[in-house]
Amino acid sequence: MTAVVAPAPTPPVEILAVLSLLCPEVVRDIEQNWNASVSDYARYLWRPVARPASGPAIAARSILREVLHQRLGAIMQPEEIGKALEEFEHRPVIQSGLHCLLLMDRITFDALLLAWLGAVENGLSAFFGFMGTTMTMETIGREGPGWLDVGDDKVNLFGMGRHKLCRKSVCAAGPLTLNRRALEAVCDETDADRWLGTLLASQDKVFATAADALTELNEDLVAGWDRSGMALPVLIDDRLAAAAMAQHLDHDGSLLSRLLFEPARRRRLDHALQEAASSPFGRFLPNATTYFWGIREERVRKLVLENGQLIEPDRPHGLSIPFERPQLKQALLDGVLLPDLFLTFLVLAILPRVRVVGGLRQIGYVALFHSILLAALDENAPEERDLAAELQVR
Repeated sequence: MTAVVAPAPTPPVEILAVLSLLCPEVVRDIEQNWNASVSDYARYLWRPVARPASGPAIAARSILREVLHQRLGAIMQPEEIGKALEEFEHRPVIQSGLHCLLLMDRITFDALLLAWLGAVENGLSAFFGFMGTTMTMETIGREGPGWLDVGDDKVNLFGMGRHKLCRKSVCAAGPLTLNRRALEAVCDETDADRWLGTLLASQDKVFATAADALTELNEDLVAGWDRSGMALPVLIDDRLAAAAMAQHLDHDGSLLSRLLFEPARRRRLDHALQEAASSPFGRFLPNATTYFWGIREERVRKLVLENGQLIEPDRPHGLSIPFERPQLKQALLDGVLLPDLFLTFLVLAILPRVRVVGGLRQIGYVALFHSILLAALDENAPEERDLAAELQVR
């Protein structure tokens, strides 16, 4: 009797046909790797990327390298920093699909594991993961960064009241400490001694913010299961993007300074954003604030631009920051402003020519961010024309 071999599964044609209209490079990746193992796919995602060629891209990569160097300085020895940065120059990839949660969260763990595999399969000493930190400590119904799901129950990780959890943002909530009593109670009732022990080792530590706490705890958790130290996770967040954005605003001649502060250029950029939002794929775009988030009283605030000022709508005594290059730069450095998702991806990925690996929605909005930037560039300026040509290759 002849054995019947089931045909290999094929990717969904209808979905790929729609995706190809927005991000054909993603469709190509899916088609090429549909039947690949997870480790093979991770190796492919962390493949080399062409180095920046245009003036704006080279400048953006230099800025990104500098802020990454500062971040690495907190967790590595000088010789290790040089190696990690040189690897990043060849394979500039950031796992940007990490939720700002402890790694016991399954989606967060899976995203980090994919990045770890990509690094290990390519022999890298470190890998970079971006965690968004503008969400509140509780998103909905005992979910979010302030809660730890232990299976049968959920632990209030930092012992914050529900009212505070629902109002305070991860990037700004603090100082705080772990809820030792609740964690010890869980440790007594479950067999999760190993990872709970890792958390309890930091029970007396005071963290400046929840983002700092989750970053340090996740680094400790990875060190616990990757005992050989094959690939070190380097976790970054919106605050590093703010530091990079501030450097882009150092000079009035930088691309982002021209786009934001020259009236005709900003009108063109605003028009490109509006056109993308009204397109068939516009629902992919986050449309919550105007270029920057404000931070006041441990909470991220929506801002609008009125009469040359970034202000909180309907808050007469809220933040008010002049929409001028020096003031915005200082507010970014002071932790009063964070770039929105569009500017964050410009400074971390699109301009410095870095590949980002993220979730389903990111597939859509990163492609739209590319198209928005292309529409805002001045084809009569040689450097911007060179950048536009470079952006066509993803």
